[in-house]
Amino acid sequence: MTGTAVARRPDRAPAKTRAPLRRTRLADPAVGVWLAAAAVTALGWIVVAARGGDFLTLTNVVGILQNSVALGLVAVGQTAVILTGSLDLSVAYLISLGTLVAATTMEDGSVVTGVLAVLALSAAVGLANGLIVTGLKVNAFIATLGTAFILRGWIEENYTGPAGKVPASFQHLGYDRIGPVPVSLFLLLAVAAALWVVTRRTRFGHHLYATGGDEHAARLSGVRTRRTVIAAHVLCSLCVGAAALFLASRLGAGAPWAGTEARYDLESIAAVVLGGTVLAGGRGGVAGTLGGVLVLAVLDSVFNQLGVDPFFKNVVRGVVIIAAVALYARRGARRST
Repeated sequence: MTGTAVARRPDRAPAKTRAPLRRTRLADPAVGVWLAAAAVTALGWIVVAARGGDFLTLTNVVGILQNSVALGLVAVGQTAVILTGSLDLSVAYLISLGTLVAATTMEDGSVVTGVLAVLALSAAVGLANGLIVTGLKVNAFIATLGTAFILRGWIEENYTGPAGKVPASFQHLGYDRIGPVPVSLFLLLAVAAALWVVTRRTRFGHHLYATGGDEHAARLSGVRTRRTVIAAHVLCSLCVGAAALFLASRLGAGAPWAGTEARYDLESIAAVVLGGTVLAGGRGGVAGTLGGVLVLAVLDSVFNQLGVDPFFKNVVRGVVIIAAVALYARRGARRST
């Protein structure tokens, strides 16, 4: 035996190391927006209780979760596009057209046919957006706005009101619950989890961040940036198609106003930005976006229970979004110095 002592690795990191790690986690926008969602929920409960109401009832919680599904699906898809430095303003009209296609197809055919028709339409629109942005070098704002006008023209030419009928079997998606949890929430969580895995655990996901961070550098590194942007637009539109199917199951028919009345184009971008994803691309993620969706859904529920004037409601939402983006920008500036 030798007298040499074997150094033993410490079981826990030193306090000086753990403290910066905790600060780093708290500085993560995804963590911040979920803490903000909890704070908004607590504040809403206090304000509604002070007015004699009851905020955290089962009915109200279920309503918040159901109202989060459509916006959540669109915002998750929007996240993929924004990560590349692009965006999609055609989502609202694509939702409206998707509900109409789903309802009219299911009325004459089967549920499976209707689902496939909506997803095929969505993929085609996403592919068109991606090709216009990358092939014709049109700014994404203008390109997708042009697509939105095309879809709007088609809807106004061919539909004058609600159309088609969704079978009762498909409406289970919009109304059924497993205990207190809406079935539709599992659809949102499944889509969000799949996209989280894609963005965080695959080569394509790394390409999304690289393209949004610095497209020129990514191209020099061998990333096929055009294909990445096109694929991101297709992914976004497929998520929008899922939202259209959900809304069709809720409405029981197709509605030309299904996407535009709720302003899913601007609302989805607001949720993405509120969740910490940078509009310039390269930073952010799905987890923060879901937190942003929850913040907006809770705010809407509080305002509805309090009977707040729509103008004041929009003012508060705008202030919250601006404050969040300013805070993220300030933290980013501190990290870069």
